[in-house]
Parts: sequence; structure tokens; C-alpha cells
Amino acid sequence: MTITYVDLLTLARSLHPKDDVLGRAVPIGIGPKLQFVESFCAMHGYPNLACLAVSRETMRPASGYQGDWEADRRAVADVDWSVTDAQLATYLEAMRAKVPPRFKPRKERPADVAWYAYFCSHRAACEKLTAEDKQEIINQMMAGLDPETALGRVLAAKQEFGDAA
Repeated sequence: MTITYVDLLTLARSLHPKDDVLGRAVPIGIGPKLQFVESFCAMHGYPNLACLAVSRETMRPASGYQGDWEADRRAVADVDWSVTDAQLATYLEAMRAKVPPRFKPRKERPADVAWYAYFCSHRAACEKLTAEDKQEIINQMMAGLDPETALGRVLAAKQEFGDAA
């Protein structure tokens, strides 16, 4: 069964109500998380579980979706996903080990201040950002990205997943 990006975020928050990262998350930020799921599935020979997350507007995956969506949905339904927990934990640790040391995690206020400084000197590049876009940029800066990279990722997600993810 498919689930919209917004409903997926709502479900994740209800399952993990004390998770601060989920509490700050916005729908446009779901793209990188779905790419993580897609990579996990590909590495372990599973069908693309991320195919079940869809846009509310089209009820289909993002325009950049690779593969046969109908076939992928059927394949996902045929898998016993209960056996993936241990593999997921190992995969997560391996991905964390790949995080470049240049990442500089920040608290929310310093990230907001750094974003505002970047925004003030790059207003033209930021003119079409929404409040949710700004929140996702702040979230990514808190995770360690610099403002320019965070902006680039949000703009790419908007292009791939649409404004109303």
C-alpha cells in the first residue's frame, strides 16, 4: 500500500514521538531518507521499498523514480521484511562511518544564524524558498552540512520531489 510523503512523516513521528530530528523534519526532507532506503534495498537484493512513498498530488513516486513502479510495488509486497532489522542496523553503522570528517554538526540556533548570514549574502538564490525549505536547510546544517550544500540539496529535492512533497 502506498503512503504519501506527508503521511509517512506523520507516521514516523507517531512511532517515535520523542525523536527531535523527526519533530523538526519537513516533507521536502523525505527525499534523502528515501534514497537511503533505496540504497539499503539495492545493497541487500531487496525490491525498492521506497517505491511505496508517493506525492500527494500525483499519488506516484517522484518524477526521477527509476524502474517499473507497478512491478516494484508487487515485489515489495512479496518480501518478508521482518528479517531486515539486523541488516539495517549494520548498514546504518556503515553509512555513518562514511560521513566525511569535515561535517560540522550544529545546534539549532547557531545553524539558524549561519543560514541567515548565508541568506543575506545570497538573496537571489534563495528568493523562492518557503518556510519549510528553510527548516530543512537548518535541519541539514544541524546534521553538519554547510549552508551552500544544504541549499543545493533542498533545491534538488524540490526539483525531484516537487514543492508539495
